[in-house]
Amino acid sequence: MDLSVPTVDYSDYTNRQLVAIPLGLLAASLVILAVATVVAGTPVELGMEFTGGAEIQIHTNGTADSPAEIESSFDEPVEGVTQVGSPTSNTYIVEFQSENYEDLDGLVTQAEDAGYDVQQQGERSASFASDSQTQAVFGLVIAFAGMAALVFLMFRTFVPSIAVVASAFSDIMIPLALMRLFNIELTLGTVAALLMLIGYSVDSDLLLNNHVLRRHGDFYTSTFRAMRTGVTMTVTSIAAMIVMTAVASLFGIPLLPEVGLVLTFGLLADLMNTYLLNVSLLRYYKYEAIAK
Repeated sequence: MDLSVPTVDYSDYTNRQLVAIPLGLLAASLVILAVATVVAGTPVELGMEFTGGAEIQIHTNGTADSPAEIESSFDEPVEGVTQVGSPTSNTYIVEFQSENYEDLDGLVTQAEDAGYDVQQQGERSASFASDSQTQAVFGLVIAFAGMAALVFLMFRTFVPSIAVVASAFSDIMIPLALMRLFNIELTLGTVAALLMLIGYSVDSDLLLNNHVLRRHGDFYTSTFRAMRTGVTMTVTSIAAMIVMTAVASLFGIPLLPEVGLVLTFGLLADLMNTYLLNVSLLRYYKYEAIAK
């Protein structure tokens, strides 16, 4: 398997051609999030950490063979059923939104009446969940704003700085839109994945900007040098996330499959944004903005 980074002849493409795909996908992502907000009230589906609710872990003892059968055992609407452990473990986590039930003890009684062993149970109040939601959003905003401020202080010029910020913004918006399309909930784990994507994005973009703006060599040679390191680094990370997602799904490890998927979405977006959007803006800065 050839893992070498191919040489891309950027001179064959105009800046408009390079930015067409990343800007088109960014626009589509913003439309998806806007429509979801109008229809559902939130850009992405919120997990129990941000809505409040109850969670019980049960062992079915072979009395139920599918999530649908488990859902039918409860009178209240079930938010989600997730298998834990191996496919033959018969252990599941059952979640309920706070507005869909009255009493946690009642849910436990229903589970026991259905023949399930209740191994764990827990509850999160709606008010506490709302506070968690506010803190998570605030954390994302602060992280992004801090990143943008640091980038502008490092380069002190508008176009190279906005290239990094625009790429990082797109690296967050595209995974959020895919989360909505694939019904991946926003949880504390996926928020952590989004924060990691900001770091990944800035890392690859700064690598490119430093090679182009602060090292010797023409634009295209410097870009290829950055690509050899950046693409290898990002593709390796994508492969690691795919393996983590597959293993976590196979062994029924909660949270990790969603985190792995979000990181995979974001890293793929980062490849596109760094070497199409960012490259086009840097080339404009080098050959057009400075010349003026």
